[in-house]
Amino acid sequence: MAKRLEGKVALVTGGASRPGIGAAIAERLAEENAIVVLSDVDQAGVEETAALILEKGGNAFAVKQDVTAQQDWDDVVAALVAEHGQLDVLVNNAGILEVAAINSDRAVPALRRQFDVNVEGSFMGTQAAVGAMRQSGGGSIINLSSVAGLVGFRGSASYAASKGAVKLFSKSVALEVAAENIRVNTIHPGIIRTNMQSAGADTNSDNYAAIEAAIPAGRLGEPRDIANCALFLASDESSYVTGAEFVVDGGYTAQ
Repeated sequence: MAKRLEGKVALVTGGASRPGIGAAIAERLAEENAIVVLSDVDQAGVEETAALILEKGGNAFAVKQDVTAQQDWDDVVAALVAEHGQLDVLVNNAGILEVAAINSDRAVPALRRQFDVNVEGSFMGTQAAVGAMRQSGGGSIINLSSVAGLVGFRGSASYAASKGAVKLFSKSVALEVAAENIRVNTIHPGIIRTNMQSAGADTNSDNYAAIEAAIPAGRLGEPRDIANCALFLASDESSYVTGAEFVVDGGYTAQ
C-alpha cells in the first residue's frame, strides 16, 4: 500500500528545536514518504533534525533560513523547486513566544518581534508557496497559529495578537486561491511540551500552572499530536478542506 504522502515535496520551517512541533511534523511527513526540506535560522540544529530523520529511513534535507527575510524565502523556494520539481506542502511552523504584561517595558518590543516572525514570516511563506504551487497544479499550506489566537491568555497579549493575525490572513488567502486547488488551513495547538512552551512557563509559571491544571484531557500535548493533524492536512485526504482552523488542545478551549 502506498504511503499517504508518496511523491509529495514538503517544506517545514522552524525545524531545529527539539522537542518541537516543526521537528515532529517533519518526521511524521517523512514517515509517509514525503521528501521533506527543513529550514531554520539555526543551521546546526536543523541539520541535526534532518540527520535524525535520515537515520530512521526518511528523506530529509536541511537549509538555513531566516523566515523574516524576503530574499531567504525567494531563495529557499526557488532552490527547492529547482531540485525537486515542485512544492506540494508548506508548513509555516517557525515562531516565537515572548510573554510580556501589557504595561511592561517589553510589551511593544515583544509585539513587534512576534509580528515580524509569526505574522510576516508566515505571510511571506504563504505568498512564496502560492507562487510555486500555481506552477504545479496546487498544494497545501499549513500555518501554525495557537489557541492564543482563539481565546485570551493573561500576560500574552502580543503573542495572541500575532497568532490571531495568522488565523485571519490564512482564511483570506484560502478564499483567494481555492479555485486553484491550493488549500490554506491553520492548526491551533494548545499547551504542547516543547522548548518554546518551557521557556514561557519559566517566565510565567503561575499562569502556566493554572492553564495546565485546566486541560480536560489531563495532560500537556505532545508535538506528535500536532504532527498527526498536519499529516492529514498535507495529504489528499483533506482535499475539500480549506480556510479551516484545527484546534488540538485536549479540550482546553471547549470550556
